[in-house]
Amino acid sequence: MSDTAFVLIVEDEVAHGEAMAEALQRSNFACNVVHDGKAALESIKQRPPDVVITDYKLGDNIDGMEVLREAKRVNPATEVVVITAYGSEQLAREALSRESEFRAYDYLIKPIDIDELRSIVGRAAEQSLAARESRLLREQIDSAFEFSGIIGGSEVMRREFKRLKKIARSKSTVLIVGETGTGKELFAQAIHMNSLRAAKPFIVLNCAAVSETLLESELFGHVKGAYTGAVGDRKGVVEAADGGTLFFDEIGDMPLPMQAKLLRTIETGEVTRVGTNEVQYFDVRFISATNRPLMELVRSGAFREDLFYRLHAHGAIRVPPLRERREDIPALVDRFITQANAENQTEVQGITPETMRKLVNYEWRGNVRELRNVVFRMCVETEDKTIGIHDLPDSLQASTDIVPVGPANLAGLSMADVEKLHIINTLRLFGGNREKTAKALGIGARTLYRKLRDYGIR
Repeated sequence: MSDTAFVLIVEDEVAHGEAMAEALQRSNFACNVVHDGKAALESIKQRPPDVVITDYKLGDNIDGMEVLREAKRVNPATEVVVITAYGSEQLAREALSRESEFRAYDYLIKPIDIDELRSIVGRAAEQSLAARESRLLREQIDSAFEFSGIIGGSEVMRREFKRLKKIARSKSTVLIVGETGTGKELFAQAIHMNSLRAAKPFIVLNCAAVSETLLESELFGHVKGAYTGAVGDRKGVVEAADGGTLFFDEIGDMPLPMQAKLLRTIETGEVTRVGTNEVQYFDVRFISATNRPLMELVRSGAFREDLFYRLHAHGAIRVPPLRERREDIPALVDRFITQANAENQTEVQGITPETMRKLVNYEWRGNVRELRNVVFRMCVETEDKTIGIHDLPDSLQASTDIVPVGPANLAGLSMADVEKLHIINTLRLFGGNREKTAKALGIGARTLYRKLRDYGIR
C-alpha cells in the first residue's frame, strides 16, 4: 500500500518493544510502543491503529486478548498479531479461530524473527489499509444523493441542486454553463422534471449540429414548397415542445440572424413557419446551455446582448467540472458500474481502493462523460469481478497528478466550520490518510487527532 500504516506495539519487556519498533520503522511503518495493557487501551482510543502487535501476557491485569477485543471493537479493520512464548502456541491459535468473535490476524512465537515480523506486519497492514479505504469509499458513496438522475454529495453540487429546485418552479428562461461533458443536459432535464411542465415534452436542439440554412426550418417548421425538398408541411421544435420545455444545447453556436428571431419567439411566443406569413402562438419554456463564454461573444459581436440578458434573467446555473467535485467520483463510478453491467451483461462487483484513488486524482478534462466512458470500457475489458489498476487505460495508470480545486464560497460560515470543512476535504483528498493530511495542513499528527475528536470527524 502507498499509505504509511500505524502500528501499535504492546510489549511489557521494554527492550523487546523498542527493538520491534526500530525494525518496523526501517520498513517505513509508523510505530507507537507501550508497555502495559492499560496504556494500550488508551492508545487505541486516542488513535485507532492499523496493526496491533501485542504480547499475550502483559505486566498488568489486562492481557493481549483484551487488547485484541478493544482494538477490534474500536475499529474492525485493525489487524492484530499476537505474540506468545514457545509452548503456548495453542493460546494464539485460539485467537485465530474463525469462531472467535474478535479474530487475530496471525501470531508470532518468541524469540521473534525480525524478517518474519516485517513480513506478517506488512501483509496485515496491507489488509487493514485496504479495508479502511473501502470503508471510506463506501461512506462517500452512501453519503451522495441523487437529484433527478444527477449524482452529487459535494458542497458545490448541493448548492446548485438548491438553485435547481427553486428555478424549476418558476416560468423563466434558464441559462446553464459548464465545460463539455459536465452534464448540462441532465441539469436541463432535472429542471423540466421538477417543474409543472414535467408531463409535457422535453425537446432538445443542438445548435452546433444543424446547418445555418436549415436551422430556421428546424426551429419554426415549414410548409410544403417553402424550399426545394420541402415536400410537405413540417412542424418545428418550438411547436413540438408546446406546453413543455425546449432545450438549446450549445446556444453560443447559433448564427446571429437566428438569434434575433429566437429572441422574438421567447418574448412573444410567436412562431412563423418558413414559407408562410401565418403567425402561431405556443407556450414553451426555453433552457439554453453553452460551454463558451457568452459575455466574450457579446463583446466581440458574435452574440446578441439583448438575447444574452434574456437568457440570463435569473443568473446562470453553473455545472462544475469534475475536478472541482472529486468527492463525487466514487458515487459516480459506482453508478456507472451498475449501468455498464445492465447494458453489457457484465458482472463487475466493484473496484479496488487503489484504482479508485487513481480515478479520484485524475484530471478528467472530458469531465463526467470521460469518466463514464472509462468505467464502461474497464467493465467490458476486465477479466476479474473487481476492477484493478491493470484495467486502467495507460494514461491513468501513469498519472499521479491532482488538479488544485477552486476556492469554495465560504461566506456565512464560522471559522470553526471553515476549519472543519477544510479538514474533511483534505482527508478526502488523501483517501483518509491522517499522516498525509496533517502534513498537508501544516500541523502535527497529535493536533490533527485532537481536532478530529473535537469536531466529531471519524
